[in-house]
Order: sequence, then C-alpha cells, then structure tokens
Amino acid sequence: KPSQWIIGGDGWAYDIGFGGLDHVLAMGEDVNVLVLDTEVYSNTGGQSSKATPTGAVAKFAASGKRTRKKDLGMIAMSYGYVYVASVSMGANKNQTLKAIVEAERYPGPSLVIAYSPCINHGINMGKSQREGQLAVEAGYWPLYRYNPELALEGKNPFILDSKEPTASFRDFLMGEVRYASLKKLYPEQADDLFAKAEQEAKLRYEMYKRMADN
Repeated sequence: KPSQWIIGGDGWAYDIGFGGLDHVLAMGEDVNVLVLDTEVYSNTGGQSSKATPTGAVAKFAASGKRTRKKDLGMIAMSYGYVYVASVSMGANKNQTLKAIVEAERYPGPSLVIAYSPCINHGINMGKSQREGQLAVEAGYWPLYRYNPELALEGKNPFILDSKEPTASFRDFLMGEVRYASLKKLYPEQADDLFAKAEQEAKLRYEMYKRMADN
C-alpha cells in the first residue's frame, strides 16, 4: 500500500494545525502522522506568547507558564480507531521503531508523538538521546502504544511501555534552561509549580497503568 506520512512540530500539531490534524484523524483515512514534540511552542511549553522572538524562547515565561498542554494522545485514542504511540528514541529505540512499524501496517489513521529535545532549552544536541532517556526515567515523558486491532482480537489495545519512574523529576527539570531560570527568578513559585507538575506526572502514570492493566 502507499506509505503516507505527515511530519510536523509541536507548534503545528498542538496549535495552529490542530484543527487540520484532528480532521485528518477523524476522517479515518490511512495516513500516518509523526509529531516531533520539542515543547518550545506557546501551547506546549517554552514561549510566553506566539510572537515571542526565538532568542527569548529559552527564558520561558518569567512568571511561570500555567497553561496545561493538550494531551494529543488521549484525544486521538478517544476515537477508538486511531493507532497512537508516544515514543522517545533515546529512552527506547526498539519501542520507537516498533511504533513506527505498527503505525505503517495499521489500516487507518496513526499518530506517533516523539519527544524531541530542543537546543533552545539549553540542551547540548549531541546529548539529545540522553535527554530523551532522562525524560522517560523521571516520569516526565510517557511511553505507550494504543493499537485498536488488538481490541478486535479481544485484547487490551493499550500497552504501557514506560516503567515506574526511577530518576528525580526535579533534577530533570533543573537540567533545562526554562525551568532553571524560573527557579532562579521566582524560587518559591517555581517550587510550587514543580511540585504540582511532579504530582500530575505521577497521577498520569497511575492512570496509564490502570489502562494497561484493565
């Protein structure tokens, strides 16, 4: 069959192109979508507004951005007929490749969301694979696959590929300029936001664990 892939960044997938992306998935066409999520766009992390110059991206929003990020994976899974995967090449190469192969084989729409560290977060891009690994180990980025074809076989379509977090969530945050800057400028507010973010990450993992177990 023809192999059709649409590849875009987080600014496109979560914001300016979200309507189009959702339309493609809802139509049920056999199209694969790969989202390279850098978490730098306004609705996904780094900028305080869409008009913020690139040079100011790493500074993040001085007061701490409180807007929650859309959960593309859950939105897509809610249709019930979209193959969905959350991957991080640095954390699990085999899981990433397996997700791409499964998405290609799936006879319907597929969405693969890939954690893609960005240089604007102060990350040495030569170590981006390690950054992707730390994100998963700290519970910051989940790994999972949702394959509707398994449901047709009477199996659970949701597979949680992440393990229980083993690394420090806060240490991971402090490794990125946007969080370290917030901590430096507003230490008390940063501590409050970091604690809430860590708690939400734990609750998200517990939810995924229940989905995988049921």
